[in-house]
Amino acid sequence: MWIRRDWDEFFNRIRKRGTAVNPPRPVDRSARNRLVPAEGYSLAELDDAGLSLEQAEVLGLPVDALRVGSDQVNVTALQMFLRASRTRY
Repeated sequence: MWIRRDWDEFFNRIRKRGTAVNPPRPVDRSARNRLVPAEGYSLAELDDAGLSLEQAEVLGLPVDALRVGSDQVNVTALQMFLRASRTRY
């Protein structure tokens, strides 16, 4: 039988589980200058956001080494994700 402390610990763990920050989806510009989903972030975008390839791998970010160039939308999303993930831990 659970006592009050067990229930408090259980609900605290459940509450913490729901606050996970999911990594943002990378986007790319199409021929019509629209944003479409991309396979992963380019190496230039990771560099502009201040991430290395190893750090991106640890964070679970998709990386597309064949993509060339950098889109400011992705760089800003990565920087916001880094701030959110650092304040969580």
